[in-house]
Amino acid sequence: MAQTLCVLGDGLVSGFGDARQLGWVGRVLARTHTTDPLFTATLPVIGETTTSLAARWQEETSRRWIPDAPRFLALAPGAADVNAGLSLARSRLNLANVVDQARAEGTAVFVVGPAPSRATEGRAAAALSKAWSDVCDRRDIPFVECHEPLAANSQWLADIDLTDGVHPTQVGYGLVAWLVLHHRWHDWLGATET
Repeated sequence: MAQTLCVLGDGLVSGFGDARQLGWVGRVLARTHTTDPLFTATLPVIGETTTSLAARWQEETSRRWIPDAPRFLALAPGAADVNAGLSLARSRLNLANVVDQARAEGTAVFVVGPAPSRATEGRAAAALSKAWSDVCDRRDIPFVECHEPLAANSQWLADIDLTDGVHPTQVGYGLVAWLVLHHRWHDWLGATET
């Protein structure tokens, strides 16, 4: 039986800045083997807030789910909430609403936290990541902490400086992919590493 994976988030989901156009999603999928065929839809919006994500996720995914097949939703919204001035409480609520509604519909959820960038104040992005981690921990949903391990990573920082200070090139996407692959990804998807 086929399965569907929808990945929604900001520009990092698109692989923007990666000369190979793989981003972290392509790198993760290249290392993922599922017994059943996996239809994947990557649906990014650069600079998207959780308010916008919450408003679009159902319409975007409902057109892509394979009827009566397992559904997986990976969310990676980034730190746009900080730059848009959304409170932590609003960001938490937006994420919680999406997660709870998806799970109520029988969809498995996975969340990738915001990566550090030159465009977002570090402490605020770290606080956002912590808030989202808490939302996921309370629901036993896999959460990938990207901000803490990458904020002082010289490879990450040098890589985002090669583009726009937000999106990395191949090296940075490889770092995010490594974090995702080592945080319950295969267990969540019922997959093995290839």
